[in-house]
Amino acid sequence: MSEQRPRPVVYAVWLIIASVIGWFAAFQLTVEKFALLQDPDAALSCDLSAFIQCGKNLGSWQGEVFGFPNPLLGLTGWMAPLVVGVALLSGARFARWFWALFGVGITFAFGFVCWLISQSIYDLIVLCPWCMVTWAVTIPTFFATMLHLTRNGTFTSSVKAQERADKLMVWVPLATVVAYAIIIVMAQAKGIDFLGEMTRIVFG
Repeated sequence: MSEQRPRPVVYAVWLIIASVIGWFAAFQLTVEKFALLQDPDAALSCDLSAFIQCGKNLGSWQGEVFGFPNPLLGLTGWMAPLVVGVALLSGARFARWFWALFGVGITFAFGFVCWLISQSIYDLIVLCPWCMVTWAVTIPTFFATMLHLTRNGTFTSSVKAQERADKLMVWVPLATVVAYAIIIVMAQAKGIDFLGEMTRIVFG
């Protein structure tokens, strides 16, 4: 099924914004990874404290799950939603199979991020600043995409379901805040005082 009118302008704009932010975070992590490769003892700009840092993440096996640094996935992966967002704004209409594949990609990204969150909190016991930026844009992108694929007919041909998904779009920001809160609670429960650490870093 092709994209329905009116054009999903808000969703398209979000895809562009999320992609730019996500790509920039991946780029920064890649730069930090290069610094570590040159000097394993290098002081990284993202290492703010014992609990808020990216050095431990980048140097772990979790940071190279597929045999290469995870940030490279971000550098390439964020190009997809960026292209889709720009195309939607220009009036492009995609076939149902395209949206299905796009949904698979976004779902993989969300699942991978969830796994990295659990590894960061429960195994590495640190929160990586640039990783958190990636989490921050991946989570709402997943929520918004799942609702969009419902309302545009990719998941269902039910008009009622499509209309319901369209109305639920306004709740994506709230669902995202709840997801952020859950991550913070998980970190706090593990002993990572995220709010305390950030307050100390910002205000000294």
